[in-house]
Amino acid sequence: MNIIVCVKQVPGTTSVEVDPVTGVLKRDGTSSKLNPYDLYALEMAFRISERVGGATVTTVSMGPNQAVSALLETLYMGADRAFLLSDRVFAGSDVQATGYALKCCIEKAGAFDLILCGKQTTDGDTAQVGPELAEALGIEHAANVLSVDDVNADGVTVTMNLDDVFQTQRMQLPCLLTIDKDACTPRLPSFRRRFATPADAVTVLTAADIDGLDVSRCGLKGSPTQVERIFPPESSVDKEQFEGGADVLAAKLHGILAARKFTGGV
Repeated sequence: MNIIVCVKQVPGTTSVEVDPVTGVLKRDGTSSKLNPYDLYALEMAFRISERVGGATVTTVSMGPNQAVSALLETLYMGADRAFLLSDRVFAGSDVQATGYALKCCIEKAGAFDLILCGKQTTDGDTAQVGPELAEALGIEHAANVLSVDDVNADGVTVTMNLDDVFQTQRMQLPCLLTIDKDACTPRLPSFRRRFATPADAVTVLTAADIDGLDVSRCGLKGSPTQVERIFPPESSVDKEQFEGGADVLAAKLHGILAARKFTGGV
């Protein structure tokens, strides 16, 4: 069985600058980390590999060259291969353009039986790239997967968290699953694998390496949705502290709310 895990390197801090023209995050020079939700997808891939016996786990990502470090971490954790799609052509991609680019990269990486993605990323939070990728590949998909109950050559049985109900579903391979954070506990990277893994173990692909790539469907050009404006939320550290009994504090709070016209003055 060949398992593909899609991962992404995300900012490791909430203090990230935004390009005022394009509205996208400035990732260069910003501390980064492997998207936390992708760790659950990666752990699930390892567990499926152990269950079926000897599956190949390949990680795939799209991003700047610095994303190599995130893919190396996946190799330290147990992945067998890693591919990074990195080119200015892909900069500023929305969900649709990202799904198309990842589709092309996965097809370049070779045959697959199962694709796993994290439920969402901590920078975009759309939770749409996994389903978009499945649609681009023309395969079935299931989101918010809590457990993989059975997997064999015929298909996979999963349990999904649909907020108000848990649903069990049987799907044929190949298919795509997005893994919820409650599905498992990710393992730590192996120091032994870290020392045994060469720095150039990640295969870096550019747009020129993908046969038949339609650049008009990539990056800002291929993104039908674009951010009009993005800005950090306002933060305030101002505070007031009052002391007294319940009646005194209640009257004080009511006075503040009334002064700000959140309540009536009575």
